Amino acid sequence: MRADGRRAGVSAGTIQRAFAGLKPNPRVLELDRFQPEGPGMTWEEYREKIVSATRVENGRRAFAESRRLLDAIETRFRVSPRVVAAIWGMETNYGTNTGGFGVIEALATLAYDGRRSAYFRSELLAALRVLDSGHISPGRMRGSWAGAMGQPQFMPSNFERLAVDFDGDGRRDIWDSRADALGSIAHYLSRHGWREGEPWGLEVLPPGPVERYDADNKRPLREWARLGFRRADGGPLPVSEVEMGLVQPNRSAGKVFLGGHNLRVIRRYNPPVNYGLAVGLLSDRVA
Repeated sequence: MRADGRRAGVSAGTIQRAFAGLKPNPRVLELDRFQPEGPGMTWEEYREKIVSATRVENGRRAFAESRRLLDAIETRFRVSPRVVAAIWGMETNYGTNTGGFGVIEALATLAYDGRRSAYFRSELLAALRVLDSGHISPGRMRGSWAGAMGQPQFMPSNFERLAVDFDGDGRRDIWDSRADALGSIAHYLSRHGWREGEPWGLEVLPPGPVERYDADNKRPLREWARLGFRRADGGPLPVSEVEMGLVQPNRSAGKVFLGGHNLRVIRRYNPPVNYGLAVGLLSDRVA
């Protein structure tokens, strides 16, 4: 990896500082191999845990504290500030839990392990380039056991492509700069096709069994209303031309949503459908 780093243009000094005293971390390997027993949480359990009253309350406070910043970010990237705040809350509890693993150590351990070596070698090289560019010091470059970094939990390759210097200090600091962290989340969503002004979706009550409807068939909201769908509280759907399709959470007791293009963009950040729906619900409640 030292030779690969030098070939990739990383300075010898950066490589020396990054790899000094490096050893495999057995806890990283343990977490990488961990597979939950059984089917896991139901959607209802997951929603109760993730979109909890505490997370909503913390989110409202963080949203209010960051309102001017989020407005500026919306002006630049044309992305919903409430969704930016919700992803921030989902990933790191509004920046309060960014992970305690050294990113270089974690990535080197996973690259050395062999199970997904090519992927983690690539991410390790990206992390070395981030260090070499002066955005963060090796000691401060901390994140998850898989190498996801900072308040947005970007992998190093995503950092290289999508992190932004929103506060204008010359560094893309997604660890300690709230402006850079939230701006980077918005840039990620923007680059993946966010449509300004469109809702992500909403929970609905179907008029009967949803199996009769083609889940891939997108219809305007007004058409879903004509078919008898209503809001989860029983109210009418918005009269809108925004196209949405049926979305059902995994392991759910019959809950049904309509999801639009922006829900698919949220799921580019993290693919599981339950994650995307939780971000959407949290975004509605924090703002």
